[in-house]
Amino acid sequence: MKQIFDNTWAALDVGVRIFLLAGEESALVIDTGMNGLDIPGMVTAHTDLPYRLLNTHADPDHIGSNAQFASFYMHPSEAAFYHNTQHGRGSVVPVFDGDVIDLGGRPLEIIHLPGHTPGSITVLDRKNRCLIGGDPIQEEGTIFMQGPQRDMEAYIASLRRLLQRDDFDVIYPSHAKEKVSRSVIPPLIDGAQRILAGAVQGTPAELFGEAIRVCDVGVSRFLCDPLK
Repeated sequence: MKQIFDNTWAALDVGVRIFLLAGEESALVIDTGMNGLDIPGMVTAHTDLPYRLLNTHADPDHIGSNAQFASFYMHPSEAAFYHNTQHGRGSVVPVFDGDVIDLGGRPLEIIHLPGHTPGSITVLDRKNRCLIGGDPIQEEGTIFMQGPQRDMEAYIASLRRLLQRDDFDVIYPSHAKEKVSRSVIPPLIDGAQRILAGAVQGTPAELFGEAIRVCDVGVSRFLCDPLK
């Protein structure tokens, strides 16, 4: 793990980030990657505080080492997919939009951003005015919007709602660029709207044996279902 700012670290596991945030009394791991990494070892290399796990969502590249935890925070909209499709272990401790996890002098607010998945969330680090973790906001990245879990209209609504907030300046996404400005949000909304309107048709491709289309909107690429 490398330090990205005070009491905050990130590790990259084949393109997806694992975050560690420390407060005065406890620490929080955000996501566990996809390759069964030794998360306790990674944490104790940087802090001796007690720690908990939060998952931004239940896609397989974010839950790879969840079995190392008996329980973890997750939006309950992800629970069925996690347990039934991903065969995930452990107990879900539900978190909802507006909930606050206080690490001791470091309040972290849960922001629900449905669209990429029904229960996608990001974490607002109020003290440092930044969002940490999650897939919906990326720059020069690839945002998965194909399959039954995804909904572009919900995605647009989530980003519009997020843009109305004035309590964060930067985002540390789970993929692609490590740190991006909130100014990336309007072009993501615009690109998603153009895809919905048919102005961006995309190019046919294949992912995990399934037909998709790749819609490049400049700021990032959206992976979408084929045109019907």
